[in-house]
Amino acid sequence: MDVSPELAAKIATLARLRLDADKLERFAGQMGDILKYMETLAAVDTTGVEPLYGPVAHVSPTRPDEAVRTCSRDEVLHNAPETDGRFFIVPKIV
Repeated sequence: MDVSPELAAKIATLARLRLDADKLERFAGQMGDILKYMETLAAVDTTGVEPLYGPVAHVSPTRPDEAVRTCSRDEVLHNAPETDGRFFIVPKIV
């Protein structure tokens, strides 16, 4: 399918774009190329081909959604710059 500059202008209007004549001509050619490529892809026989949902097959590791205590309060506060023994002490902002 060829895209004329007039059709490109109509599409640009619908997209609320203001394009000069040079750009309309260039974009019309590019849109035509894209549509030709889509026609090529549509002509490919994909019978029996499983849909591809991503370029790489990954298995997402899962774990049970359970709250688990992994370290103690003292371990968490150990690397803090300042604490009161129970909480972090941070600079007052307001």
